[in-house]
Amino acid sequence: MNRKTVAVLPGDGIGPEVLDAALPVIEALGLPIDLEFGDIGWECWRAEGTPVPDRTWDLIDRSDAVLLGATTSKPRREALAELAPELRAGDPRYISPIIQLRQRLDLFANLRPVENYLGGGTPYRFCVVRENTEGLYAGLDWNHVPDAMWPLVAEHPNARRGGPSDATASIRLQTAHGLDRILRFAFETARGHGYERVTLADKPNVLRASSAYVLERLEAIAADFPEIPYEVLNVDAVALWMARRPERFGVLVAENMFGDILSDLGGGVMGGLGLAPSANIGESGNYFEPVHGSAPAMAGRQRANPAAAFLTIGLLLEHLGFKDAAGSIQDAVRHVTRRRDRVTYDLGGSATTTEAAAAVLDACREVPHAPTAAVVTIGDELLRGDLEDSNAGNASRMLAERGVPVRVRHTIGDDEATIADAIRPSLGRDDVIVVMGGLGPTSDDVTRSAVARALGRPLVHREEAWQGVVERLTRFGVGVHEDNRRQALFAEGAELLPNANGTAWGCRAEAQGSTLIMLPGPPRECLPMLRDVLRDGLPHLPEPPEVSTVFRRTLGIIEADAAALVDELVREYGVPVKPAYRWHYPYVDIRLGCPPEAADELAKRLDAALAEYTVTDRDRTAVQELALLLDARGLVLDLDDQLTEGAFAAELARERGTTDGSGSLSVTLSGTWAGGDRTTYTGTVTLTCTVRDAAGETTRELTVPNRGAEVTTYISQFAAWATARHLTEGTA
Repeated sequence: MNRKTVAVLPGDGIGPEVLDAALPVIEALGLPIDLEFGDIGWECWRAEGTPVPDRTWDLIDRSDAVLLGATTSKPRREALAELAPELRAGDPRYISPIIQLRQRLDLFANLRPVENYLGGGTPYRFCVVRENTEGLYAGLDWNHVPDAMWPLVAEHPNARRGGPSDATASIRLQTAHGLDRILRFAFETARGHGYERVTLADKPNVLRASSAYVLERLEAIAADFPEIPYEVLNVDAVALWMARRPERFGVLVAENMFGDILSDLGGGVMGGLGLAPSANIGESGNYFEPVHGSAPAMAGRQRANPAAAFLTIGLLLEHLGFKDAAGSIQDAVRHVTRRRDRVTYDLGGSATTTEAAAAVLDACREVPHAPTAAVVTIGDELLRGDLEDSNAGNASRMLAERGVPVRVRHTIGDDEATIADAIRPSLGRDDVIVVMGGLGPTSDDVTRSAVARALGRPLVHREEAWQGVVERLTRFGVGVHEDNRRQALFAEGAELLPNANGTAWGCRAEAQGSTLIMLPGPPRECLPMLRDVLRDGLPHLPEPPEVSTVFRRTLGIIEADAAALVDELVREYGVPVKPAYRWHYPYVDIRLGCPPEAADELAKRLDAALAEYTVTDRDRTAVQELALLLDARGLVLDLDDQLTEGAFAAELARERGTTDGSGSLSVTLSGTWAGGDRTTYTGTVTLTCTVRDAAGETTRELTVPNRGAEVTTYISQFAAWATARHLTEGTA
């Protein structure tokens, strides 16, 4: 394909930021496109007295497409006030760069695609086509009614009360030329992009005469596209249904003002203007622009969402014939926004503009992502506490072993709408959604209808499942009840999962890039079924990378301090490491997942950083570690254990295999309270443990909160830790 030239006009405010962040996608995709940068916007006005210099028009004329960042516009008085006196002398007129581009290039069609990039809910994909050159924005607008118009306006009683000087007027101009080309553009867009319907949004119940003419032109143009159905709806009804049921629309076409309103509403339906791209197409040129505007208050703060800029570049690439590349960008944005792990504040994240753009670029380059899962367990008995929700924990472990960690878990009662609401946010966001429970034959088993509702599909009878139910019940001498037919209903298009241990078959369904697995509730039925699916039924997910775990159990350091210390170590190390922290009194456990080749070096660094706090590298308590040491060395303790009133000695005796030994060790415990005492649990207690043997003596101290009776547990574990360190480290 011949190389293309794109004029890049970064503009004002956040325009340069979002384009700088998104433009590397062209190089990442290896496209034969040359970028030439030009000047436009407010700084051009201030410096030169025009927002679109002649050199920029020359660049536009020799380019195949124009990519605009954003431009700032201000009222005439403010615009003139910012000019130097010598520029102000000629009484220049400030005309918005966008207006200039649309008028000079005759850009009659504004295209605003709207799609469910965030996932969840019913999928939708439509676009708003706005006529740019006439309608109520045609420029036929007067602050006093012109004399020539007065005879027409005077027919209105309010106008007659004041006269021409006390009335304003605007004309909604619609011509056959303007209507025909925008309607034809709408139908061509539907045909070229697979939209099923064209909807004209107008106001025929009020603007009866002009809307009747629009309908005539619509019928004439539609005759050339017989395969595409069309309709005319009141614009206010369209706005309602855009918010309530956006999936019903294909191409929405409207005159200038109605289209202006509906296109911004489309941005709101998507989740905000940070996701909204736009294209302006004409007979003499084009320009492509993120919808969000220049937002000068945000400029330089790295908070702007670059997603709209990426999607706008996608529209530009499609216009230039790079359809596959445009699809790759859309897929990448969809992936990043649905996972929400590297998104900007407007989508609930904390990423900067640059970080969010890097996530999209990684997705475009097909950098492997870490899959995630959601688990939904269902049953009123789980919410009441009648049954332990063991399925959620078991499913989480099985998914983690498959390399798909669970991002979110829900426990839901037997309510169809609530179940569907729990599933929808994970569609398109999580790779795997496991739904367990509520597949029995009774009226309160509503999971299958809730799943179908979340997927937006009807329930259909599956004869294979029904025969399986009948065969099992008959085999065990159980009567087949009509209610059992519920167990043969599944969302349309789902793949059946036979149940070897019960009558409730499951299913799996693909939707919005997610695999939904619906399973019965009894553990002996659902867990084997889930194991089979995870083993054989997820070929689209990559095999989990090999990961080593470095584990340390620490004592005497709080979780926040441990995390700060380890997080800094991980940042300095420079390899992919996933830290996890768990506090369980009195310990803080630290687990670092890392590539196997990095485990030894990471362990050395971790030991150096936590030298004063590490108890063990195994899932054992300090008392258990000490018991193993004493047994291995054949030692008995001469223990002064008044501080715990024998609790330490008793716990140690339970863990030891023998109380005999040929050597002895003297251990003395003491405590000093500050701000409290043994029965008043306030302040702190400073613990001292002195250990003596033939090799020498060591003393260790630790101050801990005197938080309650459980401080005795802390004392026992501290004493065991101090004694074990004496044995392993000596008296040096």
